Parts: sequence; C-alpha cells; structure tokens
Amino acid sequence: MSQNKDKTDFLKRVRIFRDLTGAELRSLCQVMHERELQKGQTLFRQGDAGRELFVVAAGTLGIDVTLDDGKRLEVAEFSEGDFFGEMSIFEKEPRSATCHAKSRSRLLAMKDDAFFRFVDSNPAGAGKVMTHMLEVTRSRLADTDGFLSDMVQFGEEARRRAITDPLTGLYNRRHLEEALEEYFNKARSRTKPLAVVMLDLDHFRRINETYSEKVGDQVILAASHIFSSHLRPADVAARYGGDEFTFILPETDLQTATALMEDIRRAVEESDLLKDVLPDGEHRYAESGMPKVTTSQGLACFPDHASSPKTLREAADGALYRAKELGRNRVVTAGPA
Repeated sequence: MSQNKDKTDFLKRVRIFRDLTGAELRSLCQVMHERELQKGQTLFRQGDAGRELFVVAAGTLGIDVTLDDGKRLEVAEFSEGDFFGEMSIFEKEPRSATCHAKSRSRLLAMKDDAFFRFVDSNPAGAGKVMTHMLEVTRSRLADTDGFLSDMVQFGEEARRRAITDPLTGLYNRRHLEEALEEYFNKARSRTKPLAVVMLDLDHFRRINETYSEKVGDQVILAASHIFSSHLRPADVAARYGGDEFTFILPETDLQTATALMEDIRRAVEESDLLKDVLPDGEHRYAESGMPKVTTSQGLACFPDHASSPKTLREAADGALYRAKELGRNRVVTAGPA
C-alpha cells in the first residue's frame, strides 16, 4: 500500500472515512504513514505515551490489560478496517493497554499533530471522521465503566470545538467554506435549489463602542438563539466573523428562503435585543438613543443567481451590501446570474 491511490481505495472502505470526498481522502493519505508488524510483535505497551491513531489494513491485533494479579486479559481484537488508539488523539495520556500483533499485520498510522493538521485544512471532513469515530467508540463502550464514557464525551467535545464558534455554538467559518461546496455539489447533481444568506447585525460597531465588546458578544449570542429557533433542522448556520453570519438552506427555493429570512428579520427587530442584555436595562438604553438591533440580509439561490459555490456566496454578499445601502433592516435578493 505504498501508493496514495492504494491508500485512498482502502480508506474508502473504512467505516469512519466512508463519507469523505475524494479530495478529503487524498488529504488524509498525506498525513498517514504505514507500519508493519510481525506476528507476536508489540505495537505499544500499557503506560507508553499515546499520540497515535491506527487503522488496520491487514492482519489481526489484540489489546490486553494487566490485572492486579499480574495476569493479562485480552479485552479487544482488531482486524482489517478497524481503527483504535483514537482516545490518545484527544487525551494525550499514557496508553491504558498493550497492543500486539496476532498475525503479520499492516497498519496506517496518524500522529496527533498530523490529525490536527487535517482538521485545520479539512474541517468538514474532520467533522465527518470524528462523528463516525464516536459512533463506533460509543458502541464499544456501551457496557463499560463510567470513566470510559467520560473519555468518549471528551472526544466529542474536541470534535465540536474543531468546527464550531465558541461564543454562539454555531458552525465556524472554516467549516462553512467546505460545507458550502459540499451542499452546492449535491444540489447541482440532484438538480435541487440551494439558498445562501449573508446577514449582518445593523449598527453593531456602534454597540461595541458605546457599551463594550462584552455587551456586543451578548447581543450576538442572543441573535444567534433567534436564528437557531427559526432555522430548520437541515439548515446550516455559521458565524462568518464578528457580527456577520451565513446560512446554507438546502433544497430551498427563492420564495421559501425569502419568507424564512423575513421571519428572522421580524423576530430580531421585535426582540429589542440590546435593551435585554444591558446591565441596567431600559433606562440606560433609553438614554443612549441607540436604534434597535436589526438585520441586513443578502439572499442568493442556485440556480437562479450563480453557477458555482464562489459566485453563489459573492451574489449573496452583493445583495447584503445593497440591503445596507437601501437603509438596512431588510432582505434583499441577488440579481440574475
């Protein structure tokens, strides 16, 4: 399996990598290296530093622990297509068991720093991998002690942090950029519409300057709750940066997307978010002369306004700019492609 194509073909068949695109698989191959073991050879011992994830390409490996009386107990066996060592990626703790080859074996290995490089360069792909990792790990640990379940939860938290904005819990910009391409390709291949919305909070810079960035963060958080409560389960909401948000609305035509965004626009305007988050409430808000928090939104749809992910987002961004020019607090649709 020395050639990248061989690695890619193999990884396509591995459960935790099954949803990766061809580009994501090729990127993954670049950060994985091969290991070969003879029958009886030890891969790592209980207590060794754990900084590596393994996928079995061929052969069988056993995992065993040392009991209080010194005897060894095999607790797991892994064969072709199985993965193990994932918790070492998140924990950075010594190995809790010993691994040895039960037959001549070949592995694909990935060190923790290589894994996080993959996360940085392919956040959407890394999210898919970690989701499947956790599904498998949960099933393995269904009947085990509570401390192992805690380890799984820690891993899930690490996955969440890799693809979400820490303030709002929405997806972050890195995840959005890959997700948009993925959703666009699906829409085009299935001949389905796809809507993208770029949204800004109006006068947000003035809020930060008048009150504080802490108050500004509270306004962003309150607005994100409104977005989440109105968007549908299949929709993707991301904080693009600062007070700017982006929504991906799969299988959504222009009319449906416009109605949904108008609902969000009205909900934000009617909520009076700034007054609600100020420490001394209504009195301080009344004295400031600050306008209500509202939204300016630019909406673009495929195939109406664009023929690629890049031009779709650019069309939505141009519509957002026009919404601000026209006086803010409105939803503006992009012009024809």
